[in-house]
Amino acid sequence: MREFLDENGNFVVYTHHPSYRVRNLREHDSLAILGYQEDTADDTGGITAAGPHHPGCNRGSGGQEPEADRAAIDNQRNFPPGDITVDSADPVYEIPNPFGFRGVTCICRSWAEKKAADPGGIRLPPAPTVSLQQTLGQLTDRQDRNDQLTPPTAERLAALLPRPLQLSLAASSTDPADLAALAALSCEFIMGADHTPAGLRYHADTGRPLIHDHDLFETVANNPHLPANYRKVMVLVPGAQGGSEIVGEYGAPGEATHIYEYLRRNSYIPWGHYAANMAEDAIRYRIHELTPEDMTGLRHLYYQRTYVRLARMLALPVRWQRTGLTSTELEQLRQEIRAAISRADPGQLPFTATLWGWNFGYDFSGSGFRLHASHQQIHQQYALVPPPPAFSSGDQVSDCCREFRQRHGRGLFAAYLEALRHNRRIDGRPGAPSQLIIHEDEQVILFVPKAQVSQWELQIMTKEETGNILEADTACRRSLDLALLKAQRILAELGATLVTSIEYSKRLDDPDRDQHLLYSLLPKLPFAMGAFTEAQQRWICGHYPEDFAAACRRAGDSLQPS
Repeated sequence: MREFLDENGNFVVYTHHPSYRVRNLREHDSLAILGYQEDTADDTGGITAAGPHHPGCNRGSGGQEPEADRAAIDNQRNFPPGDITVDSADPVYEIPNPFGFRGVTCICRSWAEKKAADPGGIRLPPAPTVSLQQTLGQLTDRQDRNDQLTPPTAERLAALLPRPLQLSLAASSTDPADLAALAALSCEFIMGADHTPAGLRYHADTGRPLIHDHDLFETVANNPHLPANYRKVMVLVPGAQGGSEIVGEYGAPGEATHIYEYLRRNSYIPWGHYAANMAEDAIRYRIHELTPEDMTGLRHLYYQRTYVRLARMLALPVRWQRTGLTSTELEQLRQEIRAAISRADPGQLPFTATLWGWNFGYDFSGSGFRLHASHQQIHQQYALVPPPPAFSSGDQVSDCCREFRQRHGRGLFAAYLEALRHNRRIDGRPGAPSQLIIHEDEQVILFVPKAQVSQWELQIMTKEETGNILEADTACRRSLDLALLKAQRILAELGATLVTSIEYSKRLDDPDRDQHLLYSLLPKLPFAMGAFTEAQQRWICGHYPEDFAAACRRAGDSLQPS
């Protein structure tokens, strides 16, 4: 474990000032003209080159020789004659992560300084308006270019597109007519009397829906601009995606917040897991559509399922059947479970850890790569995990806590929280933002970690010694839920559309008080999807964490109050 704090309790930041010499082992020079300065070029076309002396260089279709006084741009600097000496390369900051298994974050100063000049510029541009039909209308002589093609014509047009263009249009179009045409290509609909989808056509032998292109089907269904009646019959009505049983519910049909809990039988989690999905009458595809009550409901189903399962393992009376628990009943059951665990023999619980995660957003590239694995609609997933050797990500945090206490005689999270409160700006710029904390209440803090493992990572931490949701009382659970919603809203305000969130929690039967409950929100950005460097646990960041925290606070201030 590398030290992430110095002797005074401040974050450690290593500064590299690179200077080095490179032996030149190149044998040949491949010199060429790259182009000509703009003020000397004419309007006849492009420039081609034919080697170092360019005897055949011409100016477009005219075939004229370039004049001797034209300012050429060549590649001479790419072929130095001797060795190279780098006296002062851009400094690089290296920040050890408090949790050693997450590696280090590297920040190139020249990149970060550009963002430091204007932290408000840390955001993604809004997605453009895209309509194939309206674009084609501008190429025709139609008097009203906003006229939509008839559905059969639109479907024929969509069918003529190469498949990569179909996929790209399905992911990026903001035109419901485009998307309805692509949806009709992806599967077979039963159309109602009003010429809108009434359901899918199913195969007579297999009983499965007739889906011709699954990638196109899922990409269209995840586009929030697809008409709601298409989304409902394709993926939202219970049973449209298969036989997963609905075993829990929050709210009721027709209410503003209505959520189903599905059992995922055949899962990569061998003992099954659960998913809380917004229902077909409470459609939520964007974070700004998600209400505080929605978030309460999604998380309530997670707490409820976990507590009820644990109660049955401990032989506690579980009197609920075909009904859920109220908030008061949930808290009472939590306290009963904690008391029962304190009396139980070690090893009695067949499951000792929670697993919770949230993939928000969906994207699919025209080249066929699924860029984010979200399910249709906003949802969250959760499960229980058996004791070791079964893996739980929170165990890695526990290992860090134990090693830190052995070295320093104090709790890691207490030291981490203190360092966050007294953070010093990496570059020492006077008058610039230095705080990492974005939001705080009596129970939790929402902050930018000093060492981010995503360009825009946010974390949520309990302030007290609360290591899992079994130790979290009603007030703590409420604070966690609202902090998760606030964090997602801030990221969405900055332009993030793909966010994975995970929970790091302590084992349910672990008496150690050092470990605090921790959530990590990891956006995927267009220019930072992860590759060679990240596979080595070296996370590249283009801004100072203090500037990103300032951008988040500004974004949070601009949001409407919940």
